[in-house]
Amino acid sequence: MVTEIRIYIEGGGDGKNSKSLLHQGFSNFFKDLKAIARSNQIKWDIIMCGSRNNAFRDFRNAFKTYPSAFIVLLVDSEAPINKPPWEHLKLRDNWDSPNPDNTHCHLMVQSMEAWLIADIEALKKYYGQGFKEKTIPTNLNVEKISKDSLEPSLKAASCNTTKGEYRKIQDAAKLLEMIDVAKGRKASYYCDRLFITLTQKITEIVENKQNP
Repeated sequence: MVTEIRIYIEGGGDGKNSKSLLHQGFSNFFKDLKAIARSNQIKWDIIMCGSRNNAFRDFRNAFKTYPSAFIVLLVDSEAPINKPPWEHLKLRDNWDSPNPDNTHCHLMVQSMEAWLIADIEALKKYYGQGFKEKTIPTNLNVEKISKDSLEPSLKAASCNTTKGEYRKIQDAAKLLEMIDVAKGRKASYYCDRLFITLTQKITEIVENKQNP
């Protein structure tokens, strides 16, 4: 029986402090789901893994180490998506999943920065005076924005602010705490898909506990 949820996420670099920063950001981004899980005595863990290869390695190993957990992989897609998640990662990274069920595989399309620019108001509030909003792509579907445009646009928009040019770990961690999840879900199918999957899994675990 599944009794816990473990999410293995790409990002955070190699350092303990940088992983901790981004862990805090994602913890806040998922805070409502985490609260529901823990109120139902479901263990909830987010694991920042550094590189995408390390994330996949840790995710794969978790199937052996945590047999009672629902294991989730969350990585950048690095490109547009036109296939189911595992097929996309097989073609791009040559990864063979220990579980072919796509509910275990989730993508930030085309990278984490897409979720950040889904909430322009949060960006403006965080960076303040000097933020150049017009350099941020305005596509209502952020998944259509090329990965090669996402981080450069954030750097260009923020370079004249007091906080300075966008820094992938430090600023992303703070922005993940601030952005409106509803806006992220509306602008990104795969962000919404992740929240739907986790909500359904929590409900399933609760029902199984009530009807063993």
